[in-house]
Amino acid sequence: LPEARGAPLVLLYLLGLRALAQVSHRQLLSRPPAAAGPRDFSASRARGYLDNITAIGPRTVGSPENEVLAVNYLLEQIRGIERESTDAHKISVDIQRPTGSFSIDFLGGFTSYYANITNVVVKLEPRNGAEHAVLSNCHFDSVPNTPGASDDAVSCAVMLEILNTLSKSSQSLQHAVIFLFNGAEENILQASHGFITQHEWAKSIRAFINLEAAGVGGKELVFQTGPENPWLVQAYVVAAKHPFASVVAQEIFQSGIIPADTDFRIYRDFGNVPGIDLAFIENGYIYHTKYDTSDRILTDSIQRAGDNILAVLKYLATSEKLAKSFEYRHGNVVFFDILGLFVLAYPARVGTIMNYITSAIAFFYLSKKVLQPKPRAVHNLKKLLTAFSLTLTSWVCTLVAVLMVAMFVSFIGRALSWYTHFYVSVSLYGTAAAAKLILVHMLAKKFFYKNVNEQFLGDVFFDASLMIWSIALAVMTHMGLCSAFICTLWVAFPLLTKLMIHKEFSQKGATIKFIAMYMLGMFVPYLYMLYLSWTVFEMFTPVMGRSGSEIPPDMVLAGFIVIFTVILSSYFINFIYLVKSTKTTLVTLTTVFVVTLILVCSGIFFPYSSDAANPKPKRVFLQHTSRRFHDLDGNVVKSDSGIWINGFDYNGISHITPHVPEINDTIRTPCEEQAPFCGLPWILPVHFMFRFRMFTVAGLYRRKPAAVAISHTTRILRAKVYLFEGENVLTCPSHMSLYVRPRVGSALSRWSLGDGMPVASLGGDYFVFYSHGLHAAPWHFWVELTAPEKHSDGIVSLAIAAHYFFGEDQKSPQLYALLERFPNWTFSSGWSCTYDLFVF
Repeated sequence: LPEARGAPLVLLYLLGLRALAQVSHRQLLSRPPAAAGPRDFSASRARGYLDNITAIGPRTVGSPENEVLAVNYLLEQIRGIERESTDAHKISVDIQRPTGSFSIDFLGGFTSYYANITNVVVKLEPRNGAEHAVLSNCHFDSVPNTPGASDDAVSCAVMLEILNTLSKSSQSLQHAVIFLFNGAEENILQASHGFITQHEWAKSIRAFINLEAAGVGGKELVFQTGPENPWLVQAYVVAAKHPFASVVAQEIFQSGIIPADTDFRIYRDFGNVPGIDLAFIENGYIYHTKYDTSDRILTDSIQRAGDNILAVLKYLATSEKLAKSFEYRHGNVVFFDILGLFVLAYPARVGTIMNYITSAIAFFYLSKKVLQPKPRAVHNLKKLLTAFSLTLTSWVCTLVAVLMVAMFVSFIGRALSWYTHFYVSVSLYGTAAAAKLILVHMLAKKFFYKNVNEQFLGDVFFDASLMIWSIALAVMTHMGLCSAFICTLWVAFPLLTKLMIHKEFSQKGATIKFIAMYMLGMFVPYLYMLYLSWTVFEMFTPVMGRSGSEIPPDMVLAGFIVIFTVILSSYFINFIYLVKSTKTTLVTLTTVFVVTLILVCSGIFFPYSSDAANPKPKRVFLQHTSRRFHDLDGNVVKSDSGIWINGFDYNGISHITPHVPEINDTIRTPCEEQAPFCGLPWILPVHFMFRFRMFTVAGLYRRKPAAVAISHTTRILRAKVYLFEGENVLTCPSHMSLYVRPRVGSALSRWSLGDGMPVASLGGDYFVFYSHGLHAAPWHFWVELTAPEKHSDGIVSLAIAAHYFFGEDQKSPQLYALLERFPNWTFSSGWSCTYDLFVF
């Protein structure tokens, strides 16, 4: 096979399949939407809701925008819908303001406490009432300093329009539909906990649909279902008009690789309710930034979400299975969509049988080949195992080589050069991976397989790849991974292809007809893998810009690229042995790699972009911090003030210092070893994600006295057991962090938070996240500690940080001045905070 034919054919084949996958992902609606009637979901009406919610501005928990303006707007729309509803339905509205506490193992583990936060709850039910209900959940709060259009105002707009549509139907539902507009999700899932554990309607819920976002617009992906309850997936399969679902995404998300969580966890863990989790995933570069505006969400994106969720809710609200859900709860499901056209779903136990049968057939085929003819069985086995080992060796060598390149790029300060220009990552790491793979096999062909028949080598390396995929299929199935269906595709279709073209190949070799038939047989696994790769990179690439300064993003992305390169090359490795030479291909790939590497090293590819149409900003958090450290007698032994700057990606603030050069002259504050969490006012326990960096900017003074103080009493319960009771006695902001560290020899045994058992964060300190709505009573809590008889230096260190996310106290003049100097390709979110450490 001439290289001039083989290499272009493979390239065109992969590019053609990639284009087909791209078209599928960009096709939001399977058919153009018809004009919406009063009883149809209308994206234009939903957009009106969305525009009005985002026009309120940032809706931080505790702010008037979130607790008053957004709530009043929702109530106004709901009452309007209620007035126009038909007699077939009854609509009930409730404003819930719960107070509660819980512990969660998210972000290393911490405890959450909330007081007087807001939920707007609507129940649509038949006129005669209903015993069972399905829940639809969104949240109308946003992270500070962002409009929160996709996260999650658009979901609330969709739910309002679904409520409007259902209420106008003359047909009554069999079960109730509860719409929860929750007002404190960004405070790590607090409002959903308050609802599912305290609201009287929660007891009737048998299933839920959670609407979330990890990006801005595009398709909404079903990325979690269950636990178990396969009938829920079947409901989505039957009802959804524009399906987009993947069990692969579910297993990736639930592995904890992505630093995020949703209300799904709360309903599952605290309510014992099964559900479906959906999220917009496109354009995560502007998720949780000021660019998350309503105009960036396409109308077709709203329409498809509305069509899908309305259809699934109607299906569930009229399903007999909802009332008897406990009878259908057992078993997991393998599910995945085919180019957005339909969803394949089948029980995991069926998948297990199919997987084992497929791998058994593949092993039978391989063993039969090895045993023909019998006198050469040992020789054939050696050849197969050699090819198997060589293939695995080439993959490992490729991974090591590409990771070394990524490490070098990170070391010289050029990390994330591909963040704005994704093609750079393919040109750099993709070409390096392909070139390394080809080089290893070219050297093996030249020196190890010298004078060996090319047709035999092509055949044995195909079998080696089939053997690897068959082993992977058996192992993943044994591990209980539903994603093993991918391996099934990569065993079944290649095996069928090999059987179909065996005669052509054995008689005539690698002809053009053979290549055409070969590529046609590989169409399904290659197309699906390229379709899946788009989803994976669409989710993961933006995450690298907000995953902290500890994880080298180039090594992560390079690893993903190597994995997909290895997968896509697995059944084309045999072509290296079938072509007469691969020198031209190798030289071309190497040239592209070297040129790209030189350009990356020169800094020509700037990581961030302020392009108005497609911004990809750098995220920076700035906290004007005032700190006071007290001794055992309550005296202030140290105080300081400064602006704490955290870049949210691996580059830290290296790209910003040229624009604000005096940052280089600031004092880098050391970690306060005696204080929990290094004496820094973390809003969440994400200290393990960042290289420690605290800047005290010269000329800054204490912005104001700390607005938090603790009144306390300490009682001896029994020998060596002490009860500490604390209460904040001054006006406190809506967001606070409490940090607890028992002194040497002491241990925290119980407290009044969560389920009573303290949960330590990474590092051993205890972290409590506190928030409240508009008004809340003083926060009272107690902790119980065991301590030695002699404890002259105290029993416990307790620190409290107050965060001012809105209002006149949010930004000091110094902070305003510094923020103004940051370049326009940054999203810089700033607020003021205080930190007070006490020893008791």
